[in-house]
Amino acid sequence: MSNIQNMSLEDIMGERFGRYSKYIIQERALPDIRDGLKPVQRRILYSMNKDGNTHDKGYRKSAKSVGNVMGNFHPHGDSSIYDAMVRMSQDWKNRETLIEMHGNNGSMDGDPPAAMRYTEARLSEIAGYLLQDIDKNTVPWAWNFDDTEKEPTVLPAAFPNLLVNGATGISAGYATDIPPHNLAEVIDAVIYMIDHPKAKVDKLIEFLPGPDLPTGAIIQGADEIRKAYETGKGRVVVRSRTTIETLKGGKEQIIVTEIPYEVNKAMLVKKIDDVRINNKLPGIAEVRDESDRDGLRIAIELKKDADAQTILNYLFKYTDLQINYNFNMVAIDDFTPRQVGIIPILSSYITHRREIIVARSKFDKEKAEKRLHIVEGLIRVLSILDEIIALIRASENKSDAKENLKVSYEFTEEQAEAIVTLQLYRLTNTDIVTLEEEESSLREQIATLTAVIDDERTMYNLMKRELREVKKKFGVPRRSELQAQTQAIEIDTASLIVEEETYISLTRSGYIKRTSPRSYNASTPEELGKRDGDQVVLVVAAKTTQHLLIFTNLGNVIYRPIHELTDIRWKEIGEHLSQTITNFATDEEVLYAEVLDDFTPETYFAVTQLGQIKRFERQDFQPWRSYRTKSVKYAKLKGKDDQVVTISPIKLDQVMLVTQNGYALHFSIEEVPIVGAKAAGVKAINLKDGDIIKSAFITNTKTFFILTQRGSLKRISVADLPLAKRAGRGLQVLRELKSKPHRVFLAGPVLSDANSEELDLFGTEARINDDPQILEVISKTGTIDRINLVDLGLSERTSNGSFISDSISDEEVFSATLN
Repeated sequence: MSNIQNMSLEDIMGERFGRYSKYIIQERALPDIRDGLKPVQRRILYSMNKDGNTHDKGYRKSAKSVGNVMGNFHPHGDSSIYDAMVRMSQDWKNRETLIEMHGNNGSMDGDPPAAMRYTEARLSEIAGYLLQDIDKNTVPWAWNFDDTEKEPTVLPAAFPNLLVNGATGISAGYATDIPPHNLAEVIDAVIYMIDHPKAKVDKLIEFLPGPDLPTGAIIQGADEIRKAYETGKGRVVVRSRTTIETLKGGKEQIIVTEIPYEVNKAMLVKKIDDVRINNKLPGIAEVRDESDRDGLRIAIELKKDADAQTILNYLFKYTDLQINYNFNMVAIDDFTPRQVGIIPILSSYITHRREIIVARSKFDKEKAEKRLHIVEGLIRVLSILDEIIALIRASENKSDAKENLKVSYEFTEEQAEAIVTLQLYRLTNTDIVTLEEEESSLREQIATLTAVIDDERTMYNLMKRELREVKKKFGVPRRSELQAQTQAIEIDTASLIVEEETYISLTRSGYIKRTSPRSYNASTPEELGKRDGDQVVLVVAAKTTQHLLIFTNLGNVIYRPIHELTDIRWKEIGEHLSQTITNFATDEEVLYAEVLDDFTPETYFAVTQLGQIKRFERQDFQPWRSYRTKSVKYAKLKGKDDQVVTISPIKLDQVMLVTQNGYALHFSIEEVPIVGAKAAGVKAINLKDGDIIKSAFITNTKTFFILTQRGSLKRISVADLPLAKRAGRGLQVLRELKSKPHRVFLAGPVLSDANSEELDLFGTEARINDDPQILEVISKTGTIDRINLVDLGLSERTSNGSFISDSISDEEVFSATLN
């Protein structure tokens, strides 16, 4: 018969995942609040102790210990066991190492340890105190995975290991981060809490003022430590210990001797050197890792006249020379994960030790009572020795002799067994003294153990005495310095940037680069690296102290400090914006960009394809927090089919809009309200169905040109389009044809009659008098025509202009660029 159950998938998944979560929470990732160990750590320590692999014996191959743990207690991969063993041996991860290891056990640089077949390990001396009295029925036991032997579910833990060594782990729905503490300070706090069970955190902090990290360093934030000790959550700042040394020639160097807990030293050195290589911070000449067997030492050599304190502050802020450590003290308490402060941790430990001491005392008392019973029997035997010998000689065998002793002299079974197995040499006259001394000692021991079991005060005194012994033997001064206040890092960013001349280039498809004057001068402007078909939006001389704003056709603005741009040779294509800007779309193009000295007030206008217009302020785009990876909005689009046609600073107060179907609207920019960066703006022109805005520009000229898709070009007077109101239909600037009608491809001002101080749509200085303004038109078959707009005569407003070549009407326009 098959057992088929009808259950919903939701119920099955919920129940199974619940069981799995419970397993990894309790049996893998989180430490026990009593001994501070995860199951794999407990199994390693117990197995090595069981095998006699202790501190007072020689080292043993790690592979043997790992094999024993895996075969007997931990049915998981050998790498997970060995990794846990290695971590317990690393003195930069643990305040008190529980395993001593010979061989390569990794490094602060993140180097992996040697394979377990090469290393040797044994328990450290202090680990013995975690396992002390485990053979005296002190802890609960459970069957191992195959029910062949039992393993402890917690260790006796003669010192509070959870706080001393801390813990880190991630499980389903829970994570834990408990920093290491100083053994002596933790024991002082435990002793105080034994004497004052209702002690408050404020008092305990006098004994346990904060974490004591294995790597030393400086911990800032007394209020956050107090909060963490109360609630289990808090955030402190951990800062490297640094000094500034003077070198020859007026130079200085920053010396780092202690780094934050769990920071990879090699990665830290690389990040600091990256700051130097990428010119993010001028003034650093060289970064060296000078660590050796005498200790950690990182040297950051500075250039002459560099401001050492400013550079150090920058490194604190932007590298792991300073980190935030987040307390998240979660431990398994009574089979349940709990977020705990130090009071539950210390009280749980005290309760655990009370149970251990009482259980141990009962075991020792029972053992002493059994021995006393035997000793009393042996003392009595020696007083009637001859009679006992005669009785035994008269007996038939051992069991008969035991029975006769019990009947004739009222010895108990245990005493009779001890008498008949007594060795002859023990029957000397002097042995009675030894037995009497042992009897006295046993009675005294039993009295002491009875007091411990029955009297709580005696038991606690014993607990405190044992803790003081551990403190006396293993206590060392703290390594981490505690500072009450977190120091705010103030950096004068401008002072960090060395002012250098440079050249900036940016293309429509989004390739950007900064080029040194040397590379620029070694090439011709035409040799600028760019992809075929791409157009240059900006080429300008700039300084590294300036800023760059980049506006795209999808309504996004990108900010870049010039000094942060990657230095790339003039002939190379450059770096694409999408390499750093995560939200740069595949169809996004650069419309306009400008270099700024600062964010002084300036008003821009933007026009979208579907007929919206807005004005907004430059101040809205002062560097935002995530500018390195994200752009922000300067125009809200109507939908996926919409895009920005024009974005430009406003130099005059009149704007011209030209639609694809040949309508133009001329109105005052003052009719457009100034709104926020994310606003959509207002209606610019009343578009007919299917029509879109093709061009928009400030009318700082007397004439403008229109190019159609059929290659017809004309120049018309701005005066032919008198000022109207915003949101009107506009006037026709092309005559509608029934066959192959003309549609606007590009429109813009003719700059020969512009005011000299103004800027055109493309950000170029306006031309004066008859300077040529070349329109380069490429047909769909690749034919190139260049027309000087200045030479064009004026046309009627409603005319369709003249074709730029005989064949262009059939070929049609592919692209058009103003030069």
